[in-house]
Amino acid sequence: MSQQDVLWWLALALQLVAIPGTLLPVLPGLIFLPLGAGLWVWAAGWSSAWPALLLACLILLLGWGAEALGVLLGAARLQATRWAYLGAGLGLLVGVLGLLPALPFGGPLLGALVGPLVGATLGELVSASSALGPLGLERLRRSLLVGLAVVAGMLVSRVAQFLLALLGVVGFVLLSRLLGL
Repeated sequence: MSQQDVLWWLALALQLVAIPGTLLPVLPGLIFLPLGAGLWVWAAGWSSAWPALLLACLILLLGWGAEALGVLLGAARLQATRWAYLGAGLGLLVGVLGLLPALPFGGPLLGALVGPLVGATLGELVSASSALGPLGLERLRRSLLVGLAVVAGMLVSRVAQFLLALLGVVGFVLLSRLLGL
């Protein structure tokens, strides 16, 4: 096995990390696609391997767009306030990092689901109570629906990122092998 073959397998391994990284909040996801393709471009030469890097970068940008769009559409459907968005972001951060010690039991994954739900719900409650007076059962229900919509948008964006990661790995293999590298 040549050095170039070893580097191709390392590049593929880096790209394969992107697949679980799109689902697990403790791993960065799609960023591993251009990292693996960049390693391959370095090993095979820019003039012949650049399409793999271009594809990986495009998929990374699409994944970032899917993430933002999923959350925005989920919350916008119920006309969430900016406090709900802020709460969801803070809830995600606190949920993942706060449950990091429970990693063997799936803590960060649970935190990635529960954190934004609680954060968006509390953010919407804060906004509703400050703008519309005392807290009522209807406001609580609406705030909970906004929280659920944010989480649903996040889940849809995670599925989209997962599919994009699969596309990126398959595209890398096909491009690198079809180009005879």
